[in-house]
Formats: sequence, structure tokens, C-alpha cells
Amino acid sequence: MAIWEKKYECCPREELEQLQLERLQSSLNRAYKNVSFYRKMFDRLTIVPEDISTQADFSKLPFTTKKDLHENYPYGLFAVPLREVVRIHTTTETSLTPTVVGFTRNDLHNWANLVARFLTASGITDDDVIQISCHYGLYTGAFGLHHGAERIGASVIPASSGNTEKQIRIMQDYRTTVIATTPSYALILAEQIERLGFDPKQLLLKKGILGGEIWSETTRQYIEERLFIEVFDNYGVSELMGPGIAGECEARCGMHIGEDHFLPEIIDPSTGTVLPQGATGELVLSTLTREAFPLIRYRTGDITRLEYAPCSCGRTTVRMQRIEGRTDDIIIIKGISVLPSAIEHTLADIEGCQPHYQIIVQRINNRDVLEVHVAVSEHIFFDEIKRQEFFRDKVRETLSRRLGLRVDVKLMEQKTLTEQVRSQGRVVDRRLL
Repeated sequence: MAIWEKKYECCPREELEQLQLERLQSSLNRAYKNVSFYRKMFDRLTIVPEDISTQADFSKLPFTTKKDLHENYPYGLFAVPLREVVRIHTTTETSLTPTVVGFTRNDLHNWANLVARFLTASGITDDDVIQISCHYGLYTGAFGLHHGAERIGASVIPASSGNTEKQIRIMQDYRTTVIATTPSYALILAEQIERLGFDPKQLLLKKGILGGEIWSETTRQYIEERLFIEVFDNYGVSELMGPGIAGECEARCGMHIGEDHFLPEIIDPSTGTVLPQGATGELVLSTLTREAFPLIRYRTGDITRLEYAPCSCGRTTVRMQRIEGRTDDIIIIKGISVLPSAIEHTLADIEGCQPHYQIIVQRINNRDVLEVHVAVSEHIFFDEIKRQEFFRDKVRETLSRRLGLRVDVKLMEQKTLTEQVRSQGRVVDRRLL
């Protein structure tokens, strides 16, 4: 198995942990000196970064949360002057205040290298043609994959997202060997290929690099069987960097975390207590090398566990298992994070809607479908059918425009919806059932 940066990916654990401590000290100092949010945090604790010399010391520091990022919008957490920031991205969430993330030249170099690691780990080489079918824009996904693929010397097709028939035509004509996209879009591609009566074996496609959503092993098998490819999982968090934080090797027994750049912890999401090795809990990550946007003990909200046993590929870095769920109500659909609060704020602006709703996500015919059940004023149900349909369409169009993806809407009486939420919950994700 090829290894992109053997010096770090196969580093003995003792040496790796020493390197983490050294880089952590540097990152803490950078944050303390240049970010008022973190300086105030240390001052409240009456300590300085030099006081953090062990993992036990570090675990006493407070967490950084998404709320902290929102409150410091847009540049409050930047640790370098804006003139040193060469790239700005935002997260994929649909909250009213996005998270703005900056990168220095060195940050971009490290990012490309980390993506190059997991691409190499999955067996991709400079002989491959990689079709990136992710949205190019303010989000981090497509750009991270793009530059990592270029770093290993592969041929990159920046196909972006949408226009499925064109995507398939590109695969045929440009001889794509690797598709990089979300699991839900890979399902759509497979479905459309079957609908067109095209034999996927005639493609040169051999691997899929999928991420950006919570998905199951069953979905992996479904995609592999229909596209006749080998599929690899990868993990990224836009606030920390994007794709490249972790990715599967050819052994496919967990995603190797770039521990020389990120310090992982698993905590009890309720108490914040650090859990022992092998326990399942919320993943917390700290940046070790980020210059523009260092984050200390960032709560990702993702539920997983870490595997420290040696991997057959020879890499010594810890492996995170597939994401099992979220600690909050954020839904990731088609690579976009949907916050219930964004839906609530939108509904509040529509006259006739009550402040009661339920979000249901399910997979129908291999497509992720977001449906919002909305409680409406009583007089709406006394209107004629055409008026009800007009109101429903108005709500649907408003939500779809606000969230940036298609939303189905069902109007309900408040009493019925309240009972439904009480029994099922505010957010129901049926994709993994």
C-alpha cells in the first residue's frame, strides 16, 4: 500500500504524541496572542499556554462551540491579519449567521497534503482521472478534494454538482476513474445510469470517494454493487478545514485521522467528560497547525469512536469509525447542513404559520427528501382547496429558497402536529433505519 507522508502517517505513537504536544503549545500560543476570544478564556482561568504540558492539563480547557463561532462573525477568531488570508470559505450550514473560515498559504499547503494522504491511502495515483461532482463555491468540499488530487498528480475534472446526465456523459467521454461526491448523489448517478439503460461496466470508473453526509454500510454496498466500484469514506469539518481530516485506507476499517495536524478527543456529550479509549461519544478536535483559524477543543457534534489498534496498512494514526449520528438536531442532506432554527425563523416570517413544525428526512428512490410538517392557523383549513395549495406552495418555495435545497411541505393542524412531535421528536431522520 502506498503512503503519501510515511514520516507522519507511520510515526511511532510516542513520537507522534510528543509532536502533538509541541505543535499544541505553538497553536495555543498563537491563539492566546492573536485571538481575543481565547486570550480572555485563558485569563479567566488565570493560566497561560505554557501551563498546558499534559493531556490532563489540556482537558481542563473549555470547549469551543458553533455558538462561539457565530458570536465572533465574521473575522473575530482569525489569528492573522486579513492581508495574510489568501482564501475565505464558509460552512455549509443554513443558519442566519454562517461561520467564516480563513486560510493562509501554509494552511492551504497542509490542506492539500492531508487530502493527498487519504486519496493515496485509498489507492488513487497520478494515473487516475478524478471527477469532482461537488458544488464549487464558498463551501470547502470541492476545493479541498480538487487541490489534494492535483497534489498527487491526478487529472482533475471540476464537474461541480447537478446535471446528472451531463455528469454521466463526462464519465464516458473523459474516461473518469474516480468519482468524488456525496453518498446521496452517488445513488442518484447509479439510478440514472440504470434508467438510461447504460451498462456501468462499460465505464472506466473504479473508485468512489464519498463524504459530507451521514451514511451507512448498506448504502456503501448498494453503490458498489450498482456502479461496480470500490467506495471509500472520508471525513471533514468545514470549521476546521474541510475534507482531509480523516479518510479510509484500502483496509477500510476506519478513517485515519491526520493526528500531526489535529488532536482528537471523545467526550460524553452530556457532561463534557473525556471518555476512555474505545468509548463512543462526541468527537472533539483541536487544530495543531492552522495559522489563520486555530480552534481549541472544537465540539464537532459528531458521534463516533476512536480505534487505536494497529492497522494492517502500516499507518499508526488513530482511526475514527463511521459517524453514527449527531448530538444536536443538525441534518446533513445533499452535503448541506440544515439547522432547525433556520426553518423556524423562516416559518416565523410567513403569516399563517404557527411556531410548531417537524422535520422528516428519508431516502425515497435513492434520493434524500426533506419534508417539513408545518402547523398552520385554523382558518387555513377552512379555505378552499386551491387556497390551501397556494399557501402550501408559498411555504415550500420560501423554505427551498432559504435553505438552498428542495423542501416538501405538509400542512397540519397544531394539535395533531404537537402530538406527533411529542411521540417522534422534532427531527426524524429515517435514512439509517
